[in-house]
Amino acid sequence: MQIGTMSGTFARDTLEEVLDAVANHGMNCVQFNLSSAGVTKIPTHIDEDLCDKIREEMGVRNITMTALGGTYNMIHPDAQRRADGVCNLRVLAAACERLGTSVITLCTGSRDPDNMWRRHPDNDTPEAWDDLVVSMRQAIEVAEEYQVTLAFEPEVANVVDSAIKARRIIDQIGSPYLKIVMDGANIFHTGELPRMREILDEAFALLGEHIAFAHAKDLDRDGEAGHLAAGKGLLDYDQYLSLLNNVDPDVPIILHGLSEAEVDGCVSFLREKIEAINT
Repeated sequence: MQIGTMSGTFARDTLEEVLDAVANHGMNCVQFNLSSAGVTKIPTHIDEDLCDKIREEMGVRNITMTALGGTYNMIHPDAQRRADGVCNLRVLAAACERLGTSVITLCTGSRDPDNMWRRHPDNDTPEAWDDLVVSMRQAIEVAEEYQVTLAFEPEVANVVDSAIKARRIIDQIGSPYLKIVMDGANIFHTGELPRMREILDEAFALLGEHIAFAHAKDLDRDGEAGHLAAGKGLLDYDQYLSLLNNVDPDVPIILHGLSEAEVDGCVSFLREKIEAINT
């Protein structure tokens, strides 16, 4: 597996310094946020020269862009905010080829108007699901036009809060351009940790063929968990990584939910676990 991190893990003044930090910590892939290049995360315009510079600087350091961050709240209660998200997605999709990636990350969202990753009781309403379907179909039109993959993450605080719902939206949309970011720390509702192995097995059975890449973090409880750095919590990484390896031994796995000071320890932790699987 390829080990990487989110570019935002490293707070630096320049793109070059961010990428130097990634390389110096022994990683060769990133989930890239445009804020790391000094621009708005989802801008209304991306300069072609900037795209060329990002790709060139990554190439010099042998770093690949696993995905470009493109999250917006797909079920925001304000319909105009949802429409704006699709417009911005088009800007990102148009830049992907020049940037050197073919994957954009999405967030299925929450009815919370201020935080797309915060649970809201209206997430479970039929109206919220209907809005998600409309938003996702609009996003997939963009993806198909530019031939990019959209990868969303099942997350207990979002409208797609389980592997079952993730498979439901994949089947309902029916597009090869819709994939999954698998994160084993994000799929346990309150009271489900005792069934961890069963739930992980189910998630991979339902979603394994649709995984674009994976995340690596940890959790200290189920439900809306307090997230920890990989290897510092309750997630069964032996099982999680073994399941990922069965899907694709070369799948990128992106660290997040950690501080810069924790990066080296997490990279070493993942490498040891991956080596154990392959021996």
